[in-house]
Amino acid sequence: MQKNAIRDLVLIAAFAALIIVLGLVAIPVGVLGVPIVLQNMGVILVGMLLGWKRGTLAVILFLAVGLLNVPNLAGMKTTLAALSGPTIGYLAGYILAAFLVGMLTAKRPSSSGGQFALFTGAGIVGLIAMYVLGSIGLIFRTDLPFTEALLSNGVYIPLDLVKVVFAALIAIAVLKAVPQLRPRTSRTA
Repeated sequence: MQKNAIRDLVLIAAFAALIIVLGLVAIPVGVLGVPIVLQNMGVILVGMLLGWKRGTLAVILFLAVGLLNVPNLAGMKTTLAALSGPTIGYLAGYILAAFLVGMLTAKRPSSSGGQFALFTGAGIVGLIAMYVLGSIGLIFRTDLPFTEALLSNGVYIPLDLVKVVFAALIAIAVLKAVPQLRPRTSRTA
């Protein structure tokens, strides 16, 4: 039992660090101040690889590090700095996305094609969660109406879908190589 708890803590910390490293890529887009990032792909990947509990905890740890004024977000900003900015809703969406992706991929088919379809679909659900919560954040930070805030995500959709496909392919390969990372039958992973 203690060995599993230590392993879980190490995985949570390692994947939180992975999400932080993915923040080194940030491409500014538009006037709203929301960049194209790889961190959202990392969040989805973490949900696929670690499951809902450990994946969500990894995302919470990733965000908590930034509350300690450690650069953790795209462009090496901190969560603390982002609390008053237009991306705050997206950060809340990260937590929900990891949870949803982890839950939706808890029981997965044994075929690679079935896994790919499931992981891709779960990743899209995660993106929708990010877009909806991100739009709510934009409403409060920019005074945009909800429809306009939601439509402002349109520029990100094509690349985000590509990132979901890559996350699914990576997750399938990693889980094939390291099946004990997330046992197929586990609902609590």
